[in-house]
Amino acid sequence: MAEAVARRLLKELKDYQKEPNPDLAKLSPISDDNILIWNAVLCGESDTPYEGGHWTLRIEIPKTYPIHPPKIKFLTRICHPNISFKTGEICLDILKTAWSPAWTLQSACMAIRLLLSNPEPTSPLNCDAANLLRCGDFMGYESLVKMYTQLYAMDQQENETNS
Repeated sequence: MAEAVARRLLKELKDYQKEPNPDLAKLSPISDDNILIWNAVLCGESDTPYEGGHWTLRIEIPKTYPIHPPKIKFLTRICHPNISFKTGEICLDILKTAWSPAWTLQSACMAIRLLLSNPEPTSPLNCDAANLLRCGDFMGYESLVKMYTQLYAMDQQENETNS
């Protein structure tokens, strides 16, 4: 692994530890042995159907980081038009074609959090959730999201911050 990548990642970790983001309950490598695989715990935004939830993200960092984007996916199940319910894959341009080395792991996680409250139903990975929004059934969509948040994401913070 290039030393520049390790330096960049250690700086990002130090910056996060120095000023923790309250919307990101955790951001760190999963072990001291491998700095290229991280976990993050994303907090649901207030006044959204995701409120109170905590989702674990797996971040796989390429050896060409920050030139190339990390691969980020949800480990905790989540209901969202742009996130695959089965695989956790995220459809977000900054994780693919719109990536810039100016982005950090923390800013990428915050962009994913912003995506939660700003779904784009025209490029879905979860067609059921997208169809509810496209049909204008916002009450049905919010009910579905709240149900999955309660089922899968309400105890996530306790489980992840202790591990």
